[in-house]
Amino acid sequence: MTVQNNRIPPEIAAKLVNPVTYASDEIYDTYAWLRANQPLGVAEVDGFDPFWVVTTYDDLQAISKDNTAFPYGKRPSTLMDRQSLAQSMQMSESPLALSLIQMDEPMHMQYRLLTQSWFSPANLRQREGDVTAIARKAVENLRAMGGSGDFVAGVALNYPLEVIMNILGVPEEDFPMMLKITQDIFGPQDPDVKAQLAAMDQESISAIQRMVVEELITYFNGITEDRRANPKDDLATVIATAEIDGVPIADNAINGYYLIVATAGHDTTSSSTSMGMWALATQEGLLERLKASPDLIPAFVEETIRWATPVKTFMRSAAHDIEINGQQIKANDWLMLCYASANRDEQAFSNPNAFDIDRDSNRHLAFGYGVHLCLGQILAKMEMRILWNELIPQLKSVRLTGETKLTESYFVNGLKYLPIEFEMV
Repeated sequence: MTVQNNRIPPEIAAKLVNPVTYASDEIYDTYAWLRANQPLGVAEVDGFDPFWVVTTYDDLQAISKDNTAFPYGKRPSTLMDRQSLAQSMQMSESPLALSLIQMDEPMHMQYRLLTQSWFSPANLRQREGDVTAIARKAVENLRAMGGSGDFVAGVALNYPLEVIMNILGVPEEDFPMMLKITQDIFGPQDPDVKAQLAAMDQESISAIQRMVVEELITYFNGITEDRRANPKDDLATVIATAEIDGVPIADNAINGYYLIVATAGHDTTSSSTSMGMWALATQEGLLERLKASPDLIPAFVEETIRWATPVKTFMRSAAHDIEINGQQIKANDWLMLCYASANRDEQAFSNPNAFDIDRDSNRHLAFGYGVHLCLGQILAKMEMRILWNELIPQLKSVRLTGETKLTESYFVNGLKYLPIEFEMV
């Protein structure tokens, strides 16, 4: 990679690979500087391969929709240091799980179509009754907190998890185990999620992560065997019995489907749900307005997703030499797509640093863009809409009672602690 005058100042580049940066508004200040001064530059940080940093809405959208020029499959889709990268490349020869995120065309669309109809609006409408029942249970869990407590632990972590596990047909007694696995997969950069990792080298951390993935795969192998013998009306049956051209899909593709549904479908929705309560507790008059006009709840959901942008970054690679926004990107160059920056881009959103449910067009990129647009986005929005439809009429007031806390991660992050005081009807 020839950086020439594209090199991002070292102090700025260092922030992009430091998980602590993502636990505060410092990341948004960093993104704002980059959009204003170097919207498409190269980060060179010790221990990491150089990578382009994509921070504007237009550039991120253009790269995302060109899956041929910027595939996912050539290099890891998440940022890794060189040591982790080398280990990942070795494991990629025989991956435990191959998910949609790692697939390029035509393979990606072949596998996406296996479940696309299941995630369609028409099919999900048939699930609204089940989701509503789970949402009502979540409301009662909040009520049981007795007027104060941590909304993340009390509601936001468990509600999306129960929805996803219900869809997959996982027994309720296994929910706590699935929650722990999800946090172990997404939280290794955060010292509060797995404090013992701070004293470990990267090889040990990678080994632990692989063990966690193996634990999840072993569990779902049992689900697969059961669904093949006893098909049910759930997503697990669709995955377990999936075929392409009459041939059952490979085990690692089945594992990849379970992994992305069970983990990504839970953690990201949990983060956006927490951010919704943060908004209700901090934005003056918002709760009263939504109580008076429930038809505004879908717009409220969209704005909480934009504001949270749980998936902060994904990586892509250049398949060949190409020019983007006047910059010459070479074949095999690595690119960091900064979704949280694009969703705060002043050129795409009016007053982007304000929480505003009245946006004329909230075309946020929190679910990605192009052929890799999140398969479960309709489900995620439905979950949040139903929860707020059930909760807001019963919530008289809510306020923060202490400092919030965000996870330290440059991949997926969100609120891990939201102390509130509330009154219910």
